[in-house]
Amino acid sequence: MTPIATKIQPYIAPGRRVHLAGIGGVSMNPLAQVLHSMGLHVQGSDQSGSEAVERLRAMGIAVHVGHEPQDIAGAEFVIRTAAIHDDNPEIAAARAAGIPVFERAEAWGAIMRQYGNALCIAGTHGKTTTTSMATHVFMAAGKDPTVMIGGTLPMLHSGYRIGGGDTIILESCEYCNSFLHFFPTVAVVLNVEADHLDFFRDLEDVKSSFRRFAQLVPPEGRIVANAGDPNAMDALRGLPLFTFGFEDGVDCRAANIVWNQGRPSFDVMVHGELYTQLSLQVAGRHNLLNALAAAAAAYVLGIPGDAVRTGLEAFSGAGRRFEFKGECNGARVYDDYAHHPSELHALLEMAKSLGYQRVVCAFQPHTYTRTRDLFAGFVQELRAADLVVLTDIFAARETNTTGISSQDLAWEIPGSLYCPSLPEAAQKLRELARPGDLILTVGAGDIYTVGEAVVG
Repeated sequence: MTPIATKIQPYIAPGRRVHLAGIGGVSMNPLAQVLHSMGLHVQGSDQSGSEAVERLRAMGIAVHVGHEPQDIAGAEFVIRTAAIHDDNPEIAAARAAGIPVFERAEAWGAIMRQYGNALCIAGTHGKTTTTSMATHVFMAAGKDPTVMIGGTLPMLHSGYRIGGGDTIILESCEYCNSFLHFFPTVAVVLNVEADHLDFFRDLEDVKSSFRRFAQLVPPEGRIVANAGDPNAMDALRGLPLFTFGFEDGVDCRAANIVWNQGRPSFDVMVHGELYTQLSLQVAGRHNLLNALAAAAAAYVLGIPGDAVRTGLEAFSGAGRRFEFKGECNGARVYDDYAHHPSELHALLEMAKSLGYQRVVCAFQPHTYTRTRDLFAGFVQELRAADLVVLTDIFAARETNTTGISSQDLAWEIPGSLYCPSLPEAAQKLRELARPGDLILTVGAGDIYTVGEAVVG
């Protein structure tokens, strides 16, 4: 199949003026910077001020806080984040004035057509880490890639880079079928689960979206898939795959795994031959799989095994992915972006393997619909922590029409503490912290500020 039809391509050109609605978002912010670097005149707006907004302003990009019809003045076209809908005042004003409105993903799709290799990394979980790992590998190989990551990579000091090579590496999100606007030459599918059920009907609808994404790959391209994920294998059934995993018979396999304080050393075998050997700085089985996915993608794009080893052994984590924040009363404080039960499972399983006396998890659920739809999973996974502190749900793009609250989770998790506000949660963690503790602040919202407050 071909990507969703779009007419944005002629607008992605030097001298054009574009307005970005939601410019401070994790993928809109790098998009603004990339378009600015390409010679477009960029302006934008965001619901609130942030460090990202200030960085854009420092580059000379005009950013208005709030969304007003007059903000689009002078723009030849508008790009919006998936969270901004037609009733937004700027979008309504653009429609009324006949100014074209495009989705963020359409812009990235137009940009990636300029590259010979487009490595698009998708999956319900692990996208940011795997995209970051792949960036390390391709940088180590001297490929000078262009990169878009939905988070901050310490090596880049940002979530993007503009390279001069023929490869672009993009984190590729399924929400609102965004990745169907892309033009991948290599598509990676890490896993497929029910998520974003405010958009998708059910798991089968999610599978259908991932299958359509994989079908965007041209005949000369490759689809790299996790052989150990049943939903991914079902979604991609019948397509030509290059598989990775632990299972016998996969194309790219981890073998001879040795664990040291939760961190793996292993051989990467491709078609039974040694491709490379490496030891990771990051812990957990999930990160071993992420590294294997990055290695498999590198292999199909002709990257030598030595560069895979150099790149992955230098990787110490992406921003908000088990990111060390500091200490409080002898406890070590880390922050993580996990906001789905499976991500919590991977995080807490890894955390419990590190030898701490207690794992204290401060969790901020992300969106009311996700909390409602995956409620039982959240309860089950959070019970693995020694102590749980729950803050109120981060609304993101939603309003609470269901009446659900984090208090509902607290009632189902023995010994858990409900602290509605972030300052209350920070104070409670300071009171609880003691030597030998691992304190985790977890969620996709602004829970990271709690960890920063705790360590002072």
